[in-house]
Amino acid sequence: MTGGADPAIELSVVVPMFNEAEALPALVSRLRPVLEGLGVPYELVAVDDGSTDGTGELLAAFRLGWPELRVIGLRRNSGHQAALTAGLDRAVGAYVVSLDADLQDPPEKIPDMLALARAEGLDIVYGIRADRASDTGFKRWTAGLYYRLVRRLAGPSVPAQAGDFRLLSRAAVDALKALPDQQRVYRLLVPWLGFPSGRVTYERAPRTAGRSKYPLGRMIRLAVDSVTGFSAAPLRLATWLGGFAFLVCLGLMVYTLSAHVLDHTVPGWTSLFTGVLFIGAVQLICVGLLGEYVARIYTAIQNRPTYFVGHDTAEQAEETTSRR
Repeated sequence: MTGGADPAIELSVVVPMFNEAEALPALVSRLRPVLEGLGVPYELVAVDDGSTDGTGELLAAFRLGWPELRVIGLRRNSGHQAALTAGLDRAVGAYVVSLDADLQDPPEKIPDMLALARAEGLDIVYGIRADRASDTGFKRWTAGLYYRLVRRLAGPSVPAQAGDFRLLSRAAVDALKALPDQQRVYRLLVPWLGFPSGRVTYERAPRTAGRSKYPLGRMIRLAVDSVTGFSAAPLRLATWLGGFAFLVCLGLMVYTLSAHVLDHTVPGWTSLFTGVLFIGAVQLICVGLLGEYVARIYTAIQNRPTYFVGHDTAEQAEETTSRR
């Protein structure tokens, strides 16, 4: 079962996990009653992204009494978006919900998402964080800055305060799977599809247990991937910086010639030194921006898979059945 629709499954819930052993019992205790209360056939696709804290063993234990739990183990830690991709690629439900394991996004909103999608014929339902009071001030500030930036670059179709808690129809999932992007940022890819969408709001809760999987370094990497993956604006910025630096150079040239004519060459040393530093900084920025795009081209040419599946309990069950 490597993906595609299964008429027998109405809903798939994809949960990427990396070292979530502490949060997993609370997740199961809240998520399972919600899914069973829907009264529809479902599967829970737990993607173990190379955990080292016993998450895989806990999932195997929970699966003994929960046949709807499907465990996909990646061979190595590939990152949150890659783990999410693995889950979306292999989910088989008519609708697919993506949810993080930390319970900051409430699974109790899944029935509302499914009901809204059915009632209005929507392909996408976003979970919108109406209240982020549980986050630190720095986290709220950086998140606000990120969403303002991507909405300016990628367009207003990107919902503000929408993370990876969303519902997708089978048509939307198949459209995402057909895209050639390797370094995927679903917060931008999903709105880019332009499918009919709706919103469900909720209050963001504190993390249940464990540590955030998006520290400052990964947040910066996500922002860089978002910008370079969806806009050529940084390249245009480099062009504008180059033009501005050229004008500054012209001004310094006029100043230098004037100082030479007036025999005031020594006082001009400061401005010349500052100009050299400024031009060097602009050049390094431009080269760095160009390097980001060249790196993305290089990655696309390599065409390496973003993840490798070590095991999938659904495939193992099929193999066992076929041998009988």
